[in-house]
Amino acid sequence: MDIFFLGTGAGMPAKLRNVTSIALKLLEERGAVWLFDAGEATQHQILHTTIKPRRIEKIFITHLHGDHIYGLPGLLASRSFQGGESEVTVYGPKGIKEFLQVSLSISQTYLKYPLKIIEIEEGLVFEDEQFSVEVRLLDHGVPSFGYRIAEKDRPGTLLVDKLIAAGVRPGPVFKKIKNGEAVTLEDGRVLNAGEFVGPPQKGRVVTILGDTRYCENAILLAKEADLLIHEATFSKGEEKLAFDYFHSTTFQAAEVAKQAGCKQLCLTHISSRYDKAAWLKLVAEAREIFSNTEIAEDFKEITIPYK
Repeated sequence: MDIFFLGTGAGMPAKLRNVTSIALKLLEERGAVWLFDAGEATQHQILHTTIKPRRIEKIFITHLHGDHIYGLPGLLASRSFQGGESEVTVYGPKGIKEFLQVSLSISQTYLKYPLKIIEIEEGLVFEDEQFSVEVRLLDHGVPSFGYRIAEKDRPGTLLVDKLIAAGVRPGPVFKKIKNGEAVTLEDGRVLNAGEFVGPPQKGRVVTILGDTRYCENAILLAKEADLLIHEATFSKGEEKLAFDYFHSTTFQAAEVAKQAGCKQLCLTHISSRYDKAAWLKLVAEAREIFSNTEIAEDFKEITIPYK
């Protein structure tokens, strides 16, 4: 599980930061990529990476401001031209369906793959045997959602050395033990699967928030997350400006991470008013409250290890 930042700026593209888009790479887990927001030129950013558009399985939109959605129609169209055939599901606030239907219809864009559009409300929006995705409404000028992506616990590791020591050779028995089955060997011994499999691996949690003021729902979504991705459009001391424009400061993002008991915080949605020299100052501000803080940059990747 890896987070890859395709765009990390606020409002409009800048030389050092494109507008918002974040890829959650689940290549080992399900051979897929989930995208969170698709600001203008997201597909251009993808060209500079190893991400394959045909691998994009789901796209989650936090809110309908242009710097988070203007790249979506073009990306969907290019995916079709590039041989993408598997279904894509787009999740987003009410209005995302009309935006896409009108954009694709007026431009006479034909997709060669099924496109499913789900307009979300608070609660569980997706769940399968591997992951669940919960959303809550944040505090922004338009409906803006935060997403909590929770991985289900995984079976423990097969204790290969212990099996070999018990005289079991690699083969079908290994698979049965891994699947939790008891196995009777030719010599009559019965192997209990629980004795040859390690403890379950705790699933990982990533929280990705849309634009927001400091609010309680952000803390709830981020509770004990392995990684919280929080906007920090403004710096410490600009709380009134942040409030007036429905955004957060570095201090406020760090306070959410602290209150939620997160493992790691990454600041994103950085205003172009801050040049590269100021980025270290922004991180330092957040670290006054939450020490394990990083700042996102375009093409930065964060690996989320198992606990």
